[in-house]
Amino acid sequence: MKKYSIYTALLAAGLLVGWMLFGGTKSEEKEHDHKEQEARNQKWTCSMHPQIVQPEAGDCPICGMDLIPAEVAAEGLAADQFKLTKNAIALANIQTSIVGNGASTNNTVKLSGKIVENEEANVVQVSYFSGRIEQLNISSTGEKIQKGQLLATIYSPELYAAQQELITAASLKESQAKLYQAVRNKLKLWKLSESQINQIEKTGKVKENFPVYATVSGTVTEKLVEQGDYLKQGQPLLKIANLSSVWANFDVYENQINLFKKGQEVSVIANSDPNKKYKATVDFIDPTLDAKTRTVKLRVVLKNTNNRFKPGMFVEGYIKVIAAKKQPIVIPASAVLWTGKRSVVYLKANTNEPIFQMKEVLLGNRLGDQYEVTEGLFTGNEIVTNGTFTVDAAAQLQGKKSMMNKSGGKVMTGHEGHIGMTKKADEIKMNIDRVSVDSKFQKQLKEVFDQYIVLKDALIKEDAKTATVASSMMLKKVTLIDMKLLKGEAHTTWMQLSKELKKHTIAFNSTTEIKKQRNHFKPLSSSLIMIIEKFGINQKVYSQFCPMADSNTGGYWLSLEDKVVNPYFGNAMLTCGEVTKTIK
Repeated sequence: MKKYSIYTALLAAGLLVGWMLFGGTKSEEKEHDHKEQEARNQKWTCSMHPQIVQPEAGDCPICGMDLIPAEVAAEGLAADQFKLTKNAIALANIQTSIVGNGASTNNTVKLSGKIVENEEANVVQVSYFSGRIEQLNISSTGEKIQKGQLLATIYSPELYAAQQELITAASLKESQAKLYQAVRNKLKLWKLSESQINQIEKTGKVKENFPVYATVSGTVTEKLVEQGDYLKQGQPLLKIANLSSVWANFDVYENQINLFKKGQEVSVIANSDPNKKYKATVDFIDPTLDAKTRTVKLRVVLKNTNNRFKPGMFVEGYIKVIAAKKQPIVIPASAVLWTGKRSVVYLKANTNEPIFQMKEVLLGNRLGDQYEVTEGLFTGNEIVTNGTFTVDAAAQLQGKKSMMNKSGGKVMTGHEGHIGMTKKADEIKMNIDRVSVDSKFQKQLKEVFDQYIVLKDALIKEDAKTATVASSMMLKKVTLIDMKLLKGEAHTTWMQLSKELKKHTIAFNSTTEIKKQRNHFKPLSSSLIMIIEKFGINQKVYSQFCPMADSNTGGYWLSLEDKVVNPYFGNAMLTCGEVTKTIK
């Protein structure tokens, strides 16, 4: 037994020595391999320029500072995902909602339209004989006239001779009955009444100036002659509209045409009295499509009691449409961004974390303030429904896929990164489609940009009062832009981008505190950058960026010079930043 105890002790000692010699080595090897894997996955960035991401330690290719380990590697984000801070989300009032299946809660489609004259009730008052207008009794358009009212008196040599023929034929009517009747009929064709003809025949006197009476009642919408003008037979004198009924013409977009049919009930609301609805039905849908606006006209006939509807007045029409058997996904219109033919939304990729990702979608019909989505989303997806432009700007800032940059940025490494960041700014190109617009529109947009420059310079000087005044002027210039200069895609894009610009300009204008103004300056600048890139202003503009603005989340601005003068910090950090792009 003693011998076996000794053997057991020796065996245990041997196992212990073996584990110490070899087991520890394997554990150390595993730990070493793990550290090597972490090192390979580690990315390095610059504290001053977070857009620089490199696979190994070194110097920043922009400022030369030592690179530091990038924390984003630990967040486990996909290539197209990005994260926003809670502060940024609160500041921009970014809101999300869950996508649900089924029809809109309101299947009523809103249409915009205009009141026009009822063409079926319009009349052109003409002259039935040639001559010269001796007296015109209508002084201006808008006058109401009644049937039989004296409109003008005309001197007509032809009518003068015809009256003499009548007097002569009247004395021969017993022997020349056919001639007498022919002369009377000629006067009737010139719209002389039986009583007028009988009076000429009875008195035997010829009238030099002959009266012209209104053949209908209505309102004069256009004067086509003036007193003293010479007229030809059949020449128009006045355009007269009977406004007892009017038309409301609504624009229906190409993808909405199949939602409407003749006889559908329409609720019409005039901008002059938004609290009252008028019921009518669809009377006509134009069979031809306007190639410029990609719309068709939908017509509604309205009774115009008390002359409440006036031609040229803007109205809104609300029509309930028949829901499809299989209901598509429906999302708020505020969630959608457009660029050319692309429509995008932003998904919240993680329910518990502010992580977002761009998603292209295919839209169907617009139902009120919502869109049908035929492709790209599923029930249960969480999407951004408010602050979408701010999220898009953050995506661009972090080099991710965005509305204007569908391919996203890429991680620059080593020599490639250094070369890429030292290129001249005007050689850097983004994947953005410029929309062709009228030079007059660009000139008006330039006036908006000029006020922005005044605002930006005021922030540099920390002059809050001047910045507030400039924001007011900027907002005024935006509202004065002539929408008629834009057609099709340009019109749609401007409506969307300008809405966001107005929102941020109003927010900027609502405060006189320089710190709050700078908070609003960031999304305002992002909105204007998108607009300038999309439409242009026939002037070279520099897009500049400071990585330390807005609590190190970064901020862009526009400048007329390539020299960096930072508006986010005033005198504290005037030269912090860089030119990221030249917009030609």
